[in-house]
Amino acid sequence: MVDLQTLNPQQRLAVDTINGPVLILAGAGTGKTRVITYRIAHMIDRGISPGSILAVTFTNKAAREMKERVAQLVPRGLRRREDESPKDWPTISTFHSLGARILRQYIDRLGYKRNFVIYDDSDQLGVVKKIVSHLSAKGEKTDPREILGAVSKLKTKGSPGAMDDAGVAAMGYHVRPKYETALHACNAVDYDDLILLPLRLFKEHPDVLEECRDRFRYVMVDEYQDTNASQFAFVNYLTKIHRNLCVVGDDDQSIYGWRGAEVSNLLDLETHYPEVKVVKLEENYRSTSTILDAANAVIKLNTRRREKKLWSRNGQGERILIYSFKDEEEEAKTIVEEIQCDRMARSIPWSDQAILFRTNIQSRPLETALRQAGVRYNLIGGQSFFDRREVKDLIAYLKVFINPNDDNSLLRIANVPPRGLSDATMERLLEASQKRKCSVYAVTRHTDVQESFQTRTREAVADFMRLIDEMRAPLEGGKSFSLLEWMERFLKDTGYIDDLRKSEKNMEIAENRVRNLKDLLISLEERTEEGLTPVQRLEEFLEGITLDGDRYDEKETTSDAVTLITAHSCKGLEFPRVHLVGVEDGLLPHSRSAVEGTLEEERRLFYVAITRAKRMLTLSFCQSRKKYGQMAPCHPSRFLNDLPKELVEWADPKSNKLVQPQAGKSLFAAMRAAAGG
Repeated sequence: MVDLQTLNPQQRLAVDTINGPVLILAGAGTGKTRVITYRIAHMIDRGISPGSILAVTFTNKAAREMKERVAQLVPRGLRRREDESPKDWPTISTFHSLGARILRQYIDRLGYKRNFVIYDDSDQLGVVKKIVSHLSAKGEKTDPREILGAVSKLKTKGSPGAMDDAGVAAMGYHVRPKYETALHACNAVDYDDLILLPLRLFKEHPDVLEECRDRFRYVMVDEYQDTNASQFAFVNYLTKIHRNLCVVGDDDQSIYGWRGAEVSNLLDLETHYPEVKVVKLEENYRSTSTILDAANAVIKLNTRRREKKLWSRNGQGERILIYSFKDEEEEAKTIVEEIQCDRMARSIPWSDQAILFRTNIQSRPLETALRQAGVRYNLIGGQSFFDRREVKDLIAYLKVFINPNDDNSLLRIANVPPRGLSDATMERLLEASQKRKCSVYAVTRHTDVQESFQTRTREAVADFMRLIDEMRAPLEGGKSFSLLEWMERFLKDTGYIDDLRKSEKNMEIAENRVRNLKDLLISLEERTEEGLTPVQRLEEFLEGITLDGDRYDEKETTSDAVTLITAHSCKGLEFPRVHLVGVEDGLLPHSRSAVEGTLEEERRLFYVAITRAKRMLTLSFCQSRKKYGQMAPCHPSRFLNDLPKELVEWADPKSNKLVQPQAGKSLFAAMRAAAGG
């Protein structure tokens, strides 16, 4: 039996409320993951069929953590047996993984093949670049990333929304149909499609919707404040009849409006589920009372929010320290000195410290200061494992072997390693495929296209197509074999690894690239389930790395190191000591917030940053900061004025003394005066 005695009264109420719609308002650090996992285990313990439970979250890391915790909590006699199908156990996944799973089963109803590939950001950008190159006038400059953003907004919202450039919005309208046609021709989908195509299935094929509703009788959604309109519709389709919807979230931590999240989904839940039961989790297990009181004072000034107040049994703790610096160089140097001092005098390891900032560009002086001081650090959000050239090449090969009609992947590896297929040759094949409305792979079978090339080029094309067919043959045979050995032999026979070593002047870098390939290939065997055919294993592998790339990037972090991370990326994390730098008007809140009307979201971002700290919090701002190569004056953030005076101390970095504002003056006024404002 699942023991609920370790939960506090509100957590137990949330876990024990199973039927009907439930909103669990889970403030920062109140144990929401604990509640979700206990709730799933408790439902199984109560006799609810495990296969009828669906839990959806936003990151694969969170989904993995939930799966592991549920497996530990479920009573031994009720745990999943080795011979049971995954369908007989709760489905715990991200929205996109769930959408992909539904599409693998039903996408043929929409005119796609089930062996579709999922295009990542770079794949999508490649498609847009090709389309734009034909649409743009000679000499006209267009940013494919902006156009891709407009296309995405058109797909998800029906309009490009507020865009800085009307020309980009107009181009988005022209590009969208060509973009969707190009993806369909390659039997490919993008991230937006993983939600939009299941919605289309639900609308056009009621039997598919009925099957999904019948399977998922109990639906839970984590981080509900981060859902967008499409995700809300997805959830609403599944739960509209049985009404067993449990959403967990915190409107005070809704900070992703810029990428489509709609906090109104949480705030207006009663509009769609009038009978919803609201349970508040307000006891914080993370931070001191000082940090929580400061956070409460900041967030209560937002006008549209659900009332809640975090509290803690962790004691009052140290006051929040506020620094004023001359510039970002002094800010970085002093923060690093503080980190070193903490390590030597207080035995605080580097891994207990985090530096948070509003924009990625702020990391440069911090990284410089950390390197000069010999302090190890992990920059979260740096180059992804999957952005490396050799990794992208290998994935492109695997995608082509699964689906040779994937033009984007085929064009990438056509002449890698060199095999006599120039860019001009591939461009001619691409143009021929567009005229015939088929893939590049298919158009090479056309006799007239073959004869249009000179003998040498024609033979190079034929050799490349033969290579693809030979590699695909074992996959189509259906017999089991080692994917690792299959690909190792391919890389050796084609000379890819030898070419990789020759093309890299630095041998150490070359060997790192080879090692990256080997690590990825080994995971071909490690990450796929037994009992699947080679094709199914490869499909599962490719889908997994497209939707779960963070698993690989996690391996590259150093264990004892300071964390450098943006305030947007830090949600869900916690650190004993947090340094939030650049707390200035123009950065936090961002200068765009006045124009876009997002000041309340900026205040929520400040609130999220504050509540990452467990024991100590340092805030800092600069009197001037380099912008576009020139020093520009800065002013402390207006949000600092929201902090209760008795909870903070202002430190003078020159004298290393703590200063309190004069009687009758607010802390904010004192800081402005010191900053020359």
